[in-house]
Amino acid sequence: MHLNGPSSPSSPVSLPALAPHALAVLWLGLMAGFFGTYSANVNLAMLQMDGATYATVQSAFNRNVRHVLFFALFFGPPLWCAIALAAAWREHRQRWWRVLAMVGVAYALGIIVFTQQVNLPLNYTTEAWNPQALPADWARVRDQWNAANLWRALLSLGLFGIALGALVARLVHRHPMACRNPAARL
Repeated sequence: MHLNGPSSPSSPVSLPALAPHALAVLWLGLMAGFFGTYSANVNLAMLQMDGATYATVQSAFNRNVRHVLFFALFFGPPLWCAIALAAAWREHRQRWWRVLAMVGVAYALGIIVFTQQVNLPLNYTTEAWNPQALPADWARVRDQWNAANLWRALLSLGLFGIALGALVARLVHRHPMACRNPAARL
């Protein structure tokens, strides 16, 4: 996928201009890892638990993820995308710029708004349960939460890959000879 238009400037990109883009990629990768690890490990382990244990442990996870570091990581990707785009406003006609803008919007809607509309209500439901007197549909709620988290894992992984591709394309287009001939950098 070629992410830069034909009229991209050929001057080198400075580190301050690349840093927010690289941080957006890093933050997206961290969140993809968080959601992916949860789906591939924690959710699978929780499927083996009885209802009372599931309700207790899932509620504890939900309560203990509410801290400054998680919030900074969770809300960071669209913020870093916006900072990267603002820092490179002169390149707003370039394809990489539009792709990164799409990534920021997709994360804001597909992860943040989705979490607010789907995962958080399920969290509140689970946290309201009495583990000794679970509702009959507790397993359905668990399965809905697991499916919603898998969506977040897959979307954040895809957005990470797209943002990384945009960064690589941005660099390759700016330094085409160095990227094609590594010996030229020595």
